[in-house]
Amino acid sequence: MDHTAHHSAHGSHEGHDEHKGHSPEMFRNRFWLSLVLTLLVLYFDLHIQMWLGYRALRFPGVGWVQPVLATTLFVYGGWPFLQGSVGELRARQPGMMALVALAITVAFSYSLAATFGVVAGAPLYWELATLVLIMVLGHWLELASVQGASRALQNLAALVPNTAQRFANGKLETVPTAELEVGDLVLVRPGEQLPVDGTVREGSSSVDEALLTGESRPVTKTVGSDVVAGSVNGEGALTVRVSRTGGDTALSQIERLVLEAQGSRSRFQNLADRAAGWLFYLALGAGTLTLVVWLALGFGLQFALNRTVTVLVMACPHALGLAIPLVLVNATGLGARRGILVRNREAFERAKDLQIVAFDKTGTLTEGAFGVRRVMTNGVSEAEALALAAALEARSEHPLGRAITAEAEARALSLPAVQDFEVTAGQGVAGTVDGRRYRIGRPEWAEERGLTLPDRLERSLATAEHRGESVVVLQAETKVVAFIALADRVRPHAGEAVAHLKAAGIEPVMITGDAEAVARTVAAELGVTRYYARTLPRDKAGLVQKLKHEGRTAFVGDGVNDAPALLNADLGVAIGAGTDVAIESADVVLMKSDPLDVARARTLSRASYRKMQQNLLWAVGYNAVALPLAAGVLYPWGVLLSPAVGAVFMSVSTIIVAVNAVLLRRTRLA
Repeated sequence: MDHTAHHSAHGSHEGHDEHKGHSPEMFRNRFWLSLVLTLLVLYFDLHIQMWLGYRALRFPGVGWVQPVLATTLFVYGGWPFLQGSVGELRARQPGMMALVALAITVAFSYSLAATFGVVAGAPLYWELATLVLIMVLGHWLELASVQGASRALQNLAALVPNTAQRFANGKLETVPTAELEVGDLVLVRPGEQLPVDGTVREGSSSVDEALLTGESRPVTKTVGSDVVAGSVNGEGALTVRVSRTGGDTALSQIERLVLEAQGSRSRFQNLADRAAGWLFYLALGAGTLTLVVWLALGFGLQFALNRTVTVLVMACPHALGLAIPLVLVNATGLGARRGILVRNREAFERAKDLQIVAFDKTGTLTEGAFGVRRVMTNGVSEAEALALAAALEARSEHPLGRAITAEAEARALSLPAVQDFEVTAGQGVAGTVDGRRYRIGRPEWAEERGLTLPDRLERSLATAEHRGESVVVLQAETKVVAFIALADRVRPHAGEAVAHLKAAGIEPVMITGDAEAVARTVAAELGVTRYYARTLPRDKAGLVQKLKHEGRTAFVGDGVNDAPALLNADLGVAIGAGTDVAIESADVVLMKSDPLDVARARTLSRASYRKMQQNLLWAVGYNAVALPLAAGVLYPWGVLLSPAVGAVFMSVSTIIVAVNAVLLRRTRLA
């Protein structure tokens, strides 16, 4: 399969011309009415009555019930195929639609001719009905299993607030974000998202840019710092001078990358479509040859026509039409039960041949949330230091503060009461406990107050900083009481996932916007030997493109900044706990946010692909044997198949394909 021919249609299914303008709902509605019509056709069919030993209702005009029902079914249920075949034939690329249209048209025309006595023989109404019904069902299942209209661009746009607070003539006014111009001053309150790119003119705060840069820790912003649209302001109010608006913002640039990646995807022609095209020509040629040969041998028109119709009926792609959809439905069902949601079938099939899996770090290999790694103390116990820190941080909304509080709760520590609580923007928090004043915040805050760390703590702090851990310092009035090292928590099964991929001969690669020290520490902990640190959003897609030159590459991510890379990879995998835009840009979504599900998805892909191959081999191989029999090659030995018997063989072929697809459920995932 061509590496460039992936992502045929992220949810829109635009890679399949025969589905253009079609939807699962349309085929679903046609299926249910077609089912009712088919059951009525079968009920009144003489062959069915004879085989099952019952007698249908008799009333005046009962002989016209089947022709009327079959005509309705042919027009209503068969219309998408008749319409699609026109497009295929115009493009000179006959495929499934043309083959189905040929089969149902021949069966319908022959049946009407038999009903009106134009030709001698029995009508094929029940064969026509079941063929239309199964084809409608197959296309419904296929479209329903891969549909999920991509809303990536809408989700990107939703990150920017609709309104902003702008300073005008010394007053604050609420204006639509679209009206902001370069040079305007806007106020961004704590907890709000920034509406534009700009530079801080007043205030200081911590800004969460994880959705845009992949940086797990909030970034301190002071006067002169650059901020970007879509990021979330922390505890302090900021006055920002607008530097870029609308399509010039960093968020819009990511949006354009997504759009370009979507537009660059070429059409993926799957094996079933090609087989249907071959079978179309084969059936047409075999039917014509059968008619000509029997007439040339001196047999009558009725005999030759019966042989021709039998050939075309047995060539009807019941099994071929369901070979892929039935496997897909079972594969997606099995995956869904394990939290693996398949959004793009063609890309999912490529998972079996992966050679490289590139992971975004934050939120994928790690949880994207801080946890306490170690507590180093000076003159107090670890529990006492952690209790003091948690008490001070209890009212804080800072991610590091929440992590400290969560650690104290996990240890069931009793927190002392805090009076005179105070927030110092960009530095930390302070409060009084048992008459003593304590502060907790950035290490630089302690240095600014003239406090020094003992040599033991100084060495431990250097080690923590070398590992890329975030450190907060607990201070008393005259000394440093403790420091707490925190880091993004590694997901429980991340190491196991890396080991499984290595065992399968797949190279794991880590890509992150974090600093070198953070990337190095996490990579060493997980056993990843190849990693890329400080990777900007616009560079991720390019890096994935380079990796693709080394082998078939999957990218696993969860943030807005991951969307272009997800689209650019041979297989885009989104962690389910991530952002909507990442999920909507992916081919596979891991709903349990478990990295080990990447390996499970590969196992499922390999198993489902084998089933697809087996079904296609059977569906095509069946025709290789059935068509000569239908044409009457064994007639000299007394073997002659009627159209009705041919339809039975065709149904048996369909059952075999269906049973083989169901056996996929017995696959054991990693």
